[in-house]
Amino acid sequence: MSDLRFQAVEAAGGRPKTSTQPLALQKATALYGKNVFTISKMKDFLPKNSYKQLVEIIEEGTTIDRDLAEHISQAMKSWAIANGASHYTHWFQPLTGSTAEKHDAFFEPDSDGSAIEKFTADALVQQEPDASSFPNGGIRNTFEARGYTAWDPTSPAFIFETGGGKTLCIPTVFVSYTGESLDYKAPLLKAINSIDKAAVEVAQYFDKAVTKVTPSLGIEQEYFLVDLALYNARPDLQLTGRTLFGHISAKGQQLEDHYFGAIPERVLAFMVDLENESLKLGIPLKTRHNEVAPSQFECAPMFEEINLAIDHNQLLQNVMDQVALRHSFKVLLHEKPYSGVNGSGKHNNWSLITNTGVNLLSPGKTPKNNLMFLTFFVNTIKAVHEHADLLRASIASASNDHRLGANEAPPAIISIFLGSQLDELLEEVESARVAKKVKAEANLWHGIPKIPELRLDNTDRNRTSPFAFTGNKFEFRAVGSSANSALPMTVLNAIVANQLAEFKIEVDKQIKKGTKKDLAILNVVRKYIKESKAIRFEGNGYSDEWEQEAAARGLSNIKSTPKALDIYTKESSLDLFEKMGIYSHRESEARHEILLENFYKKLQIEARVIGEIVSSLIAPAAFTYQNDLITNVKGLKDLGLPKEAYSSQLNLIERISKHANTILEEAEAMRQERKKANALEDVRERSIAYDELVKPYFDQIRYHVNKLEQIVDDSKWPLPKLRELLFIR
Repeated sequence: MSDLRFQAVEAAGGRPKTSTQPLALQKATALYGKNVFTISKMKDFLPKNSYKQLVEIIEEGTTIDRDLAEHISQAMKSWAIANGASHYTHWFQPLTGSTAEKHDAFFEPDSDGSAIEKFTADALVQQEPDASSFPNGGIRNTFEARGYTAWDPTSPAFIFETGGGKTLCIPTVFVSYTGESLDYKAPLLKAINSIDKAAVEVAQYFDKAVTKVTPSLGIEQEYFLVDLALYNARPDLQLTGRTLFGHISAKGQQLEDHYFGAIPERVLAFMVDLENESLKLGIPLKTRHNEVAPSQFECAPMFEEINLAIDHNQLLQNVMDQVALRHSFKVLLHEKPYSGVNGSGKHNNWSLITNTGVNLLSPGKTPKNNLMFLTFFVNTIKAVHEHADLLRASIASASNDHRLGANEAPPAIISIFLGSQLDELLEEVESARVAKKVKAEANLWHGIPKIPELRLDNTDRNRTSPFAFTGNKFEFRAVGSSANSALPMTVLNAIVANQLAEFKIEVDKQIKKGTKKDLAILNVVRKYIKESKAIRFEGNGYSDEWEQEAAARGLSNIKSTPKALDIYTKESSLDLFEKMGIYSHRESEARHEILLENFYKKLQIEARVIGEIVSSLIAPAAFTYQNDLITNVKGLKDLGLPKEAYSSQLNLIERISKHANTILEEAEAMRQERKKANALEDVRERSIAYDELVKPYFDQIRYHVNKLEQIVDDSKWPLPKLRELLFIR
C-alpha cells in the first residue's frame, strides 16, 4: 500500500485488523428465538383465555380488541424488561429502502415523585411518527406531518441489542393520516391476503380441506466485505456504496477459485458472529459460502412465511452492519460495488403452501395432485407473461441498472426458465388430445401426459434467467442485493392472485355450460400454456441472439429505470392494483414518483462525488507526480543528456496532461448537464435527463481516472485500489 494511502487508512481507522473473535458457534437450538416474543413465550406471560384468543386472531387475520391489546402490552413489557430492555419502538419499513424506529423509554415519572415502568395498549397498537420527513410522493404536504404506525401481530416483537442497550422492537405498518400506505409492509400484507383468497378458491377444486394458502419465501442474500479502514479511505464507497473509480484488478474472479472456496478465517469469525446474533432474533440462517467474486459471500435462511421472511431480511441487513463493525469490516450491499467482477443479488425463492401442508408448486403422485400442480404452475407462468413489465419495474433502481444484463445477472428481459423436463411436459399438455371424459380413478388421466416425479431442485439451473423454476418453487433472481423484497413480492403475489381469479372465472363458465370440472380445468390450462409460450426461454439470456429473439416474441427489454417505472401509471396497472386491494390510484402514482425521485437523487449524489474527488484528490495527485517528472526531465536535460534519455518521462507528462485535463473538462461538462436536469420540474423528465445526459459522463471520467491510476506513482495515488479492496487480509 502506498504511503499516501497508508496515511489515509491510518487516519480513517487504522490498518486492517485480524479478528480475535472466537469461531465457536453456540448451539443453535439454545440461541434460536432467544430475543423474540414468540407464541410459546406469550403463553407464559398471558392469561390462558387471552393467549387462546390471540392465537386464533393471528391464524384467522381478525382484529385485536382493546382489552386483549392491553393484556398483550403488559405481557410484552414484562418479557422485555425481564430481558434487559429499557426502551421500545415501532419498527417499520418506510419507502427509503431501510428500516426506521423512534425509541421511547418504559420509564415514566409518577405523581408521588417516584417512577414506574409503563407500556399501554395504546403504545403497542399505534404511534405517531412525523410522516412529512419520509418519502410520500405528494400524498402529504410538509405541514401535514401526521402519520401512524400500527402493530402487525403476525410478525413477532423482538429485542435488538446494540452497544447502547436493548430495545423492544414492534413490527408495524406505516400509513398517512388519511390512510394511504407509506411503507412496504402494508401493501405486502394486502397482496398476501389477495393471493390467499384467490388461491384457496382454486385449490378447493381439488381439496375442500384447503382453507388457507400462504406464500412462502426464502431469500438468498449476496454481499461483499471490505476492510473498514480501507472503506473509510474511499469517499465514493462511503457516500454511494460503490467505487466510482478504480482500474480492474489484475487478479479478479477469472481463475474461478473463490466460489465455494475455503472461507477465510477472519470472514468465518464474522459469519459465526452473524449467525449467533441472527438466531437470537429468530432469523433461521442455514447457509453460508463464498460467492463468485473475491470478498463476495452469501447467506441464506430457511423458508418462512413471506411477511416474516421479508422482515427478517430487513433485520438481517441491520445485524450485518452491526456485526461487521466488530470485525473491522464494512458490508457492501450495493448491486455493483466494483468494476470487473460480479455484482450482488437477492434471489427470492417463492412458493405457495396450503394449511394442509401441500406445496402447490410441487408435483404430486396422483393425477389429481398433478393437475393441481399444473394449474398453479401454469397460472404463475401466465401471470408473469401478462405482467412482465410490472415485475421488471419492481426490481428497477439506479444501483440494479449496473447489474442487470452485465454477464453476471439476469437481463432486463423478463423470461421464465423451466428446465427441459417441464418445458417438454407443457409442450405435451398443449398438443395432447383431450378425451371428453376424465376418470379420476384412473392411474393416468386421458389427455394428461404422465408427469414424472420431480425431486427437489432436479431441474437444471440457469443463472441467466430472471425467473426460474427450481423443482418446487420459482426463483426470482433479478432482485437487487440492496432492495427490500417486499416490493417485488407484492407485485408477484398481486399478479398471480389476479390471474388465479381470472382462471376461476373461466373454469366456472365452462362448468356452467356442462363441462366436467376436471376437463374444464384442463381446457383452460392448455389455453394458458399456448398464450404464455413466448415468456418461456431455456437458452442463454446473456446472448445478443436472445435480445433479437425476445423482440421477435414481443417481449419488452426496458434497460433504464425511469422508463421501466412508467408501467406503474398505466391504466392496466392502476386498475390491477386497485382491483386486488393493494394500492389506490393515488398510492400507485405516489410510488411512481417516489421511485423516480430515488433514482435521480442517487445519480445526483454520484455526480457530485465524482466532481469532488476529481478536483480535490485525483487531479492534484496527477499534477504532483507530473511535477516530479518535470523536475526529473529538467535535471537530465541540465546534465546535457540527449532527449532520448528522458523521452519516456516526456511521454508520461503529456499523457498525464491529456487525462487530467479531460477529467476536469468532463467533470465541468457533467456539472452543467446536472444544472440543466435540476431545472426540470417534471420528476420523470429530470430522471431521464440524469440517466441519458448526466450518467454517461460517469464512465467517460472513470476511463481517464483509471488511466491516471496506471500512470501516477503508486505512493502518490490517494485512493485504495481495487486490488487492495478486493482481497481481505
